[in-house]
Formats: sequence, C-alpha cells, structure tokens
Amino acid sequence: FIRKQGLDRLFFECDTHMWRLGDRKIAEGISVDGGSDWFLLNRMFVEYVINSKDDLVTSMKRFYSYTLLPAESFFHTVLENSAHCESMVDNNLRITNWNRKLGCKCQYKHIVDWCGCSPNDFKPADFHRFQQTVRPTFFARKFEASVNQEIVNQLDSYLYGTFPQGTQGLNSYWENVYDEPDGVASLSDTQLTYFHSFSRLGLARAAASLQGNPKDHSCRYFPMGHPVSVHLYFQADQFQGYLVKHHATNLATSKLETMETWVAPKKNFRLTTPASSTFSRLQLAEIGTEWDAKERMFRNFGGLMGPMDETVGMQKWSKGPNVTVTVVWIDPTNVIAATYDILIDAGAEFTHYRPPLNLPLRPGVWSVRILHHWSPVAEMRFLIAPLTYSKRQPIRQEDTLKLHNGPTKNSYMEQSFHGLNPVLNIPVSLGFVEQAKRNAALTGPELERWSDSLVGEMWEAADVCAVGPTACPVMQACPKNPWSSLSPDPKSHMGVAREDGRIR
Repeated sequence: FIRKQGLDRLFFECDTHMWRLGDRKIAEGISVDGGSDWFLLNRMFVEYVINSKDDLVTSMKRFYSYTLLPAESFFHTVLENSAHCESMVDNNLRITNWNRKLGCKCQYKHIVDWCGCSPNDFKPADFHRFQQTVRPTFFARKFEASVNQEIVNQLDSYLYGTFPQGTQGLNSYWENVYDEPDGVASLSDTQLTYFHSFSRLGLARAAASLQGNPKDHSCRYFPMGHPVSVHLYFQADQFQGYLVKHHATNLATSKLETMETWVAPKKNFRLTTPASSTFSRLQLAEIGTEWDAKERMFRNFGGLMGPMDETVGMQKWSKGPNVTVTVVWIDPTNVIAATYDILIDAGAEFTHYRPPLNLPLRPGVWSVRILHHWSPVAEMRFLIAPLTYSKRQPIRQEDTLKLHNGPTKNSYMEQSFHGLNPVLNIPVSLGFVEQAKRNAALTGPELERWSDSLVGEMWEAADVCAVGPTACPVMQACPKNPWSSLSPDPKSHMGVAREDGRIR
C-alpha cells in the first residue's frame, strides 16, 4: 500500500503540476493506513486533528504536506495511531466501480509525476453489483450521464419504481458546457469559432423554412452578440450534437429574438471493404482530442478542433486474428501528413495514437485512410476549423496568416511522404495549395463564410426553436421541442423528501 500510494516518495505541487522530488522514509513506530477519501469523521476526532499539538498530529501534518493524495491516508493513519482508534468503522458505505485494467493507465501524467488508478463510471453491465450488496451501502461512484445515462435510470427504477410509460425526456440528457455569466473568456478560440458558426447555421435554416415569397423576411435574421448558452445533447446514450442558444435581430420587425439551434454531426466514417471481405475487425475510427483511455472516449464531443490542436486517431475493433493496418493522414491540399502501422492484437478492442504533427494544422476537411496490405479498409473525415477569433476577439490578418497557412514549408513531419501520393491515388494539385494560401488571408465576413461552409460539411442544423416571442410563424417554442434544453425533464425533478426519506 505504501508503494502503491507513493507514500515513500516526496511530492511538491507547483505551477499546477505535482512534482516527484525523490525518495523518503516512513517514520518508525507508525502504522500506516489508508483507503478511500470518502469518509465520515466524528466531532471529537476532528477537534483532535485540528487542535492537538501532540507529536503524532504535528509529525503527520508535516509528513502529509508533501504527499500525493494525502486525504486517502492522513486521517486513516492518525486515527489508527491515536487514542481514537477504537471508534474506527471499516465501511465507508460506498460501492466504487474499480476496473484496474482500464483505470490504471497513467492518464494523468501531464499533471502529476505518478501512475495512479481511478475508478470507472458505472454502466448497465455493472448493475448486478447493486443487487448483490451485502453490507450497508448508501452511496456509489462514479456516475456520469455523458458516458452512460441508462445505468442512472436503471438504478432510479430499482430504488423508486419505474416512471410512467411515455415519460418525456426519460432517455435524454443535457449537459451545460457554457452559460453567459461564465463569460467568453471561459471558452477557447476554437469553441467560440464553432459556436458562432453553429448559430449562423441555425439562422440559415430558419431563413430557408419559409419557401416562396423572397420579400418575406419574417424568418430572416442578423446574428447579434456571443452565444447565450451551449449544451451537449444525448439521446439513448448517443451524442446528438450541440444546442446553442443565441440572439438575433429579426429583419422583418427589427426586434431582438432569442432562439436555440440544434446542430448534429454528419456521418464521417465509412468502411470501404466489402462485407464479404476476410478483414472485418474494424468497427469504428474517429479523430479527436482529449482522449480518455479509462472510459475509452473523446471528451471533446463532436471533435471541435482548430489549427493548434494535437489530434489523436482512435480505432475500435472486434476480436479476431492478429492483424497489422496502415493509417494515412491527408490534409486538405492532399499533402500526406503522416503514415504509420498499428499491430492489432487478437483481443484488442481499442487502439489510439497521436502522430507528432508539426503545427499549425492546415484548416479544412482532412481525411484518414486505414489500409490492410495497402488495400482500403475504411476512410473518415474530420475538420480543422479556421479560427474566426483570436484571444476572444475577431481575428486579424497577421494572425490568420500565422495560423491558417499550415506548418513551415508545408511539412508536418521530418519525413516526407510525397512518394505515396501516386501509390494511394491521391492527386497533387498546385491549385489546392494556391486556394489554401488565399483562404489563409481571409478575415471578417469572408472568413466567416469560409468557416461556415466547412462547418456545414461536417454538421447540419437539425432544428431551431424560439426561446421567447418570435415573428417567424413556423418556428416552434423551445419547451415544445423534445430536443431543446428548455423542454421538460421530469426524471431530473427533485421534490421535498417524504416522511420515509424518499424523494419519489
């Protein structure tokens, strides 16, 4: 336990990083204990820890001041070695979903010089653990509806009974990622670029909703200001896109209206191998950032990426014979940016790799091809969006020329893969490069139009609704749309606890 927790190492936090400084010895005569950092402490023990000046408390406070995760051991050790030891109850009333195979992947090396473990989120396959509990259990962790909502519904029904049939929003989940009081400083330039583009896609959809009279401006709008709020939207545990609430001026009435736009990602992955092919292990491929190796998903939902992002390629596999595939990354001007081989073990379910590409990445729609014996297996596309904002202000040309021109000498890696273009039948066109250079100089409305055309290739405005009064006769009120963040969500309502302690 001492080695696993790193208690025999000296740690110090500085510049938001936990640094390991070296080895150290545990004080003699101390019985080191530890466990969960979820516990209950009685008042007598708390007063002892806070106020006591005895050697045990003083030395342990000094020792744990330079310890990784002190809350998982400090109180346990002081309690076991003090006169309060007989008050200890070895049960924190919790079920924790430990999966060492997935939870111990050193996924936090960027912030701490240590490889620890972290519990996984519960999923439906874990439900039996709640039914088989023997000792008193009041709490469980971890739950994360953006990873899996179904297990929350299952447990809710198990404890309180099922919801009435047809309950609205039962399989839906909304997660707020931005609200106006947060301020745009809380958003990256990439996020701000996408969210504004999403808003404009919604306005374009509204304008197209009235067919016929070109002089009818009741559903035509001019965008105003930054987004009001942004939500992730899930249905049946599948990411459905972003919901962006935004202001716009109605061109018919000149009045400000607020609406919510739902933008959904288009399919960008396709298998090119016939179904009868002997190679059938690949199920999905995706490019993104913020790869979570523990939950095996990208935390950057929908892959909102810009020129300075370090992209990761992920593949999902079914079990089968060992196989080696070749992965080829192609930029918008048909420059082969990277190629590498991956050996897929028989039992591998996921593989991921971040090619060390030189930045900035050229804006536009990229493609990634997966080959087996140089025969196409699958292809996917992803977007590197040109930024319309820099430091939360409309981007200036001097910045676009730096960020939108691709890497120095158009070289993504030291090695050139130019010789593979004819092999892979990827045409090289000087026209692509010249057009990319012209695009890199765009600013203002022209840059927005270019950005919107690219975003529109990968996303579609699925619907738009009115938050308040509207002059557009075909636009529904948001609470009436089951996808809207303003629609009813009965499963999330918590009333006053009843006499038996239940909330439902």
